Amino acid sequence: HCLAGLDTADSGQIWIGGTEITGLGDKQLTRLRRERVGFVFQAFNLVPTLTAEQNIALPVALAGGRVDRDWFRHVSSALGLDDRLRHRPHELSGGQQQRVAVARALLTRPDVVFGDGPTGNLDSKAGAGVLSLLRRSSAEMGQSIIMVTHDPVAASYADRVVLMNDGELVGELDRPDADSVLAALAKLGA
Repeated sequence: HCLAGLDTADSGQIWIGGTEITGLGDKQLTRLRRERVGFVFQAFNLVPTLTAEQNIALPVALAGGRVDRDWFRHVSSALGLDDRLRHRPHELSGGQQQRVAVARALLTRPDVVFGDGPTGNLDSKAGAGVLSLLRRSSAEMGQSIIMVTHDPVAASYADRVVLMNDGELVGELDRPDADSVLAALAKLGA
């Protein structure tokens, strides 16, 4: 929450791109989050009265911007949403709702995407697709992806895994695979 500017840090500095966010006021933080941060919440946070397409485009609409239709098509297609764009959240499966949330987070091409269990409600194939897209967006657009997960396979898509236990940093893995994440978790007793 501190890294995303949702909570205030007690000390230190937090930077997103070239902007120190620890000294920003509420309006500045709101603008920064809208323009430079993507969120994939575990509970999706989709607006029930909007279609999937409208939910995906919502951050751009709130900012008074225009949707890059080519990028929109690329993201929605990569996430397998093309035939679901006119449906409202209650007409979508949990996995489809999660993919809408991921598309919404990526649409603005943010500097950083924060994901709270972004594959937790997806089957293994859909989850792999989401993780691959996040990995590609990081590699191709220089985005940072910060993801919280309990899934060793999801964690293996990362360049770096930071291990936490009871809110404390307890370890780190560079270039992990699922087996190294599982072994590290086993050492923690998780």
